[in-house]
Amino acid sequence: MNTPSRPRRNFYGRLKGKALKKSQKGYLEEDLAALSPGAVDWESNPERRPLDLPDLFGGRPTWLEIGFGGGEHLVHQAQSNPDVGIIGCEPYINGVAMLLGKIRRAGVDNLAIHPGDARDMFDVLPEASIERAFLLYPDPWPKTRHHRRRFVTSEHLAPLARVLKPGAIFRVATDIEDYVRQTLEQVPRHGFAWLAEGPTDWREPWDDWYSTRYEQKALREGRVPHYLTFRRM
Repeated sequence: MNTPSRPRRNFYGRLKGKALKKSQKGYLEEDLAALSPGAVDWESNPERRPLDLPDLFGGRPTWLEIGFGGGEHLVHQAQSNPDVGIIGCEPYINGVAMLLGKIRRAGVDNLAIHPGDARDMFDVLPEASIERAFLLYPDPWPKTRHHRRRFVTSEHLAPLARVLKPGAIFRVATDIEDYVRQTLEQVPRHGFAWLAEGPTDWREPWDDWYSTRYEQKALREGRVPHYLTFRRM
């Protein structure tokens, strides 16, 4: 594949937090390689090729979570949907380590983990190959001059739209009102229809929702979650 044309600005924040626990270091050393879909980032694999999803997940439908945080929702979906394969992307290494511990405890085997930028995954996913995508509590970049760093911009939504199948569902959860505004402005411009028919469709979580630690923090601090559902046209 050719060198990707990518803006320098990232839609995510830090890559590492406090020092990892000994157990978390063990998870990374012992478990991560087996869960990797391969070296999908151009820097480590300039000769990368499109992923063979039938080989990766045995022909199961494929879902994608963009920035899984600590992995609570990702593991919940994997447990609830054993007939689906789910790829999770997360550059924050502490979150990756937390997820690996949850995977061990849950015993799920239908996950693939890319510990890096979701844009790398967009580069190697076949066109119209993903049946559901999640963007849950993304970095809000609250300052106006940083809004272009948000995921819900053309440079991220266009490649996402390319890899989603017609009829695929794209879920966005956020507690930031201005992020809701930008999402509702930008996502429909890239071939998505917002599925809300009334206020409860964005005020109440999805039936299979698993509240993340980020959401619990937002609720404690008095912020209101919004749950936005789109369909790829």
